[in-house]
Amino acid sequence: MFHLWTLIPALYVLFRFIRPLPAPLSAKIAAAGVMLVASEFHLITKLFTGNMFSPEIPKPLLLLTTWLFGITIFLAALLVLCDILGTVYRLVSGRRLKWHTAIWFILPAVAAILAIQALKNGTAIPEVKKTAITLRGLPPRFEGYRIVQLTDLHASRLLPRSWIQDVVARTLELDADMVVVTGDMIDGWPYARFSDIEPLGQLRARDGVFAVTGNHEYYFGAENWIQTFEKLGMHFLNNAGYRVSRDGNSLYLAGVTDAVAPSYGLPGPDLAQALKSFRPGETVILLDHRPENAGLAAERGVSLQLSGHTHGGMIAGLDRLVAPANNGFVSGLYEEGSLALYVSNGSGIWNGFPFRLGKPAEITLITLRGEPAT
Repeated sequence: MFHLWTLIPALYVLFRFIRPLPAPLSAKIAAAGVMLVASEFHLITKLFTGNMFSPEIPKPLLLLTTWLFGITIFLAALLVLCDILGTVYRLVSGRRLKWHTAIWFILPAVAAILAIQALKNGTAIPEVKKTAITLRGLPPRFEGYRIVQLTDLHASRLLPRSWIQDVVARTLELDADMVVVTGDMIDGWPYARFSDIEPLGQLRARDGVFAVTGNHEYYFGAENWIQTFEKLGMHFLNNAGYRVSRDGNSLYLAGVTDAVAPSYGLPGPDLAQALKSFRPGETVILLDHRPENAGLAAERGVSLQLSGHTHGGMIAGLDRLVAPANNGFVSGLYEEGSLALYVSNGSGIWNGFPFRLGKPAEITLITLRGEPAT
């Protein structure tokens, strides 16, 4: 199904742009061939490397193929916009809009520039985003408590060791009380990715580094990856909890697995199990890769949920298409009953669609503030 969706914009460009293009037939055939191959590079890499989620090909080749794919996507979007403008003009004036011949050069040039910028944004080192979240009943000893959230790192040939090292360096500079990693840390098998993710072993925080699995861990052997990350010092909370205590005050940190886990013979998310040891009235922070079940977490008394998965929608406007699959939760801070939900745009990006426009990546620094209970 995914490969069909990527083919649709290519076919649209083929019939709306390349077919009527004032150029020799041989040139049009070559352009159509490059575009169709670029649009299906996920399928091609799957056939030749065995996995569309982590093509083990040289980074320059990966950048080239994704750039060509991006040109196809943006050119299709520009053509749709032109068609909409043409339709509106015809309805208003009763005449057909005649585009200047320069449009044949302008549109692909703009699409190429947009693809370059979006790819540059997608692979850049994320900036720190600071946000304060008020929680009713937060214990006084945890006023001003600082949590760094990393999520959707997607270590790959596109985001290799040097990129991970820079993310770790920026995280350490924040001197947080706790670091949490909410899934999708890798794209690739341990033998191919260990060198890339090894710098994550440098992460430190006063109360520890905690993590949960995302869906991508399961595509590459989640059990082995969990063991690998635990050796690097991460404490996994897969359907489990952990209590942080300070001078008689406590926070209860819980985590759940990803919804794809049962498809790989592993336990699915079990919030009841994760909350098994929490005390009534205790402030609960939940790590859940996906934001869609925030309503259930609110019903169970969770105070704050930290999620990722959506990448913020990646491109402004595209977030509206992502929203329905995530119960409307895509980017930023939400209130769901008594629960505060923060959905990070993600620190990295999946190499299969590594584009960002208007939805920047982030290393999130969350400061907790208390509000007296009423």
